[in-house]
This record gives sequence, structure tokens and C-alpha cells, in this order.
Amino acid sequence: MARAENLIPILLSWEGGFVDDPIDLGGATNKGVTLKTFKQFYGRDKTVFDLKNITNEQWLYIFKKGYWDVCKADLIESQSVANMVVDFYYNSGFHSIKTLQKVLNISVDGVVGVNTLRAINLCRAEELFDKYKKARLDFLEEICENRPLNNKFLRGWQNRVNSFSFKE
Repeated sequence: MARAENLIPILLSWEGGFVDDPIDLGGATNKGVTLKTFKQFYGRDKTVFDLKNITNEQWLYIFKKGYWDVCKADLIESQSVANMVVDFYYNSGFHSIKTLQKVLNISVDGVVGVNTLRAINLCRAEELFDKYKKARLDFLEEICENRPLNNKFLRGWQNRVNSFSFKE
């Protein structure tokens, strides 16, 4: 089964410090955590200052509870597939799961349940990984087609996705 500890250094290598790019719809972020997400976990009274000073423990709690656990990644047999699913979820939320369900050709509801987990673990992991990676790249292209301002970020997003490779 996949382990969160294996994804953390990969994810943090892509998620730098504090950023507040006016073109980014996510707004102020630190280590990839938006202010909106930070407030969901630590209270509506939290400010950009608090986000700038997010602790490693706070970040880890948000990552584990808000992303890894939501994807039920502990129950995914392939670490490579789990890494891609959770990293996609970290960047795009439920679109990650809906895209995965489309690739799996199962009912699309954006929730990782028993049927989604079964379908993930019954697939040939490398084949699923490759198809899902392509679908993720297609999703990024679609984002930029729908909002051309995002083209500023596209190459970085693509580099991130392409940095993932399948490992048994």
C-alpha cells in the first residue's frame, strides 16, 4: 500500500514558500496551501500573516487530512498511482478524482469510494498511471484554453506532472 511519507518530499520540492500572484485564482498560498484552505483547518479568523508563518506541523496536518486521506491513498496499492492522484488533488481538488474515474471508465462522482478503490487496484498500475498522467496533462491544457491567463503557469504545471514516473 502507498505511504504518504513517500510523496511528501516530492510535493514539497514543487511547492515553494509564500506566493500571492494576482493571476493565480488560488490567491495567497504557502507550500501550496491557499488562505481559504488554511482557514478551513485553522479558523476563519486566520490571515495572510498566519499563512505566511504556517508551521511544518500545520502543513503536514492539512496535507494528510485534506488531501492524502480524502483520496484514501493509504488503500491504493501502487505508490506511483497514489502519488499522481494526491498530487493532482493537491492542485485541482475533485477534478483529480473525476478525471481518474473517467480514465477508469466508472461512475463519475468525484469521491473515492469502494468502487473507485477497487477499480484502481484491479488495473494494471503502470497502464493506469500512464493514462491518468495523459488525462492530467490534457486537463491542464483545457484550463489554459478556458482561461488564457493561466498560460503563464502551464509550462511549470506540465514540468511538475512530467516529473512523475512509474516505479513498481
